[in-house]
Amino acid sequence: MTVASRSVRAPVTMRLPFTASSVSLARQRLKVFMCDVGGSGEAVEDARVVISELVANSVRHAQPLSDGQIHVSWVLDERGLQLSVTDGGSGTRPRTVNAPSSALAGRGMAIVGILAQDWWTERTGSRSTVHALLHL
Repeated sequence: MTVASRSVRAPVTMRLPFTASSVSLARQRLKVFMCDVGGSGEAVEDARVVISELVANSVRHAQPLSDGQIHVSWVLDERGLQLSVTDGGSGTRPRTVNAPSSALAGRGMAIVGILAQDWWTERTGSRSTVHALLHL
């Protein structure tokens, strides 16, 4: 990614409904952000795929936050682009599954693992956050 300025940028934070339609909202807003900072086509698409997987997994496998929403955020800093999705958690933590390529589900975190340099989870009280870091 060629970025006009690699200086730290203020984080972008969105509160989105706990619905599948939030995937497209997050993807579109991230695309605008990435284009504004000079992201290349491949970097923009990789970031959009990762945020899509994180939001979709949240809605599919977790609970909403107490306000009925999820929080989606990202920040560009000297390490790269960190994407984060916070929800009300679930009984399990996100993990990579060896789903066959013909499977209709189960490959989300494997895709994140391929496109991101790192991903991790944090759990505090009734909140769970999944982070992914993309080097740019």
